Amino acid sequence: MSSVETVSALERRLNASIPQQAIRSEVLAHLKKIGRNAKIAGFRPGKIPTKILEQHYGAQAHQEALGDALQRSFEEAAQLNNLKVAGNPRFEIKTSDMSADQIEYSATFEVYPEVEMGDIGGEVMERTIFELSQADVESTILSLRKQRATYEPVERTAQAEDQVRIDFSGKLNGEIFQGGEAEGHSFVLGAGRMLPEFEAAITGMKAGETKSFDMTFPETYHGKDVAGKLVTFTVTLHGVEAPKLPEIDSSFAESVGIEDGDVGKLESEIRFNLQREVVRRLKLCNKEAAMEVLLKVARFDVPRILVEWEAQNLMQQTAKDMESRGMKIEDMGLPPELFIERAERRVKLGLIFADLAQRHDLKAKPDQVRVLVEDYAQSFDDPEDVVRWFYSDSSQLHEVENLVLEENIVNWTMGQASTTDKAVSFNELMGK
Repeated sequence: MSSVETVSALERRLNASIPQQAIRSEVLAHLKKIGRNAKIAGFRPGKIPTKILEQHYGAQAHQEALGDALQRSFEEAAQLNNLKVAGNPRFEIKTSDMSADQIEYSATFEVYPEVEMGDIGGEVMERTIFELSQADVESTILSLRKQRATYEPVERTAQAEDQVRIDFSGKLNGEIFQGGEAEGHSFVLGAGRMLPEFEAAITGMKAGETKSFDMTFPETYHGKDVAGKLVTFTVTLHGVEAPKLPEIDSSFAESVGIEDGDVGKLESEIRFNLQREVVRRLKLCNKEAAMEVLLKVARFDVPRILVEWEAQNLMQQTAKDMESRGMKIEDMGLPPELFIERAERRVKLGLIFADLAQRHDLKAKPDQVRVLVEDYAQSFDDPEDVVRWFYSDSSQLHEVENLVLEENIVNWTMGQASTTDKAVSFNELMGK
């Protein structure tokens, strides 16, 4: 027999018991398993008598058997009581005499919530829209040319997009601060490598000119010694070089991915790639808007254990990313608490998605998955090989199914909510 107590909104406590005989029958099986590799003087592994094994490993076998019996008993009781268990239970043995005929225990755990959604129809969702233009394509080609620019010396004042070479020294309270001095330092004005105030002071200078000026560093500057403080810089400009953009020829076409250097393909290829990126970014923007609507109208508690697990996952992912960038994690510390808010959001959205998919039949259909796979494959040299690879790897195909599910939920949410269109510029969409 078992009983279930409600501890809180999602927490439950199961009280049950296990017959001692159920544990004893498992102890022998565990002893045999241990005996396969156990090393006891005078005996060969796998040939150790049961009584000898029990003398050496009886406590371990009993503990393992008890753990298995607890888990099995809990799963049976959870199924009998129609409990949707979230995470692992915390067991507590109530019986003091472990040789008693019945071992009583309690298991405390959380259950999945009943997802309750408010009135989506009463919400307004802002849908991002954008139409790629010829000017956007030409602007992108110009940006690609600027990225491949060479520089030639000029006899004039420095201006935006010029490459300049300078010596500089910065003083805080009359002393040169760490990192505040360099010789022969080159950078492009407007590229964002230096602070805007610093670049503004250099713009208009000529080669051979020396200039001093005061500048206040931003409060958020990474150098804590000078963040938010007024410093004095002295700069000597040694050279100004103007950019020379490459001609739109076969060499340029090859440099941007046109393998045969066919200039005629250049614009169409760039337009094709831009349009793919536009579609991707619009989906991301509208997915975010749809998720905000869903989170706003959702009314349910989130299992704490799932949030803790997700926070751990986010922490580990962040640590791996930082290590791949050469950062030393042990010097920084990444407490899981930093990720709790984001973890709760992700878990809540996961529960909402699962509920909506089931309730409104929004799961990915095979034909939808095929369309997305084939569309993705078009960006590779041999699309058919890519399609075959996806369909030979269930984990990769599962990721595509999740993407389709998200699209279905976004489209469904748009259909339920009131929508207003928000037109954005090319730079806004691309995050420039």
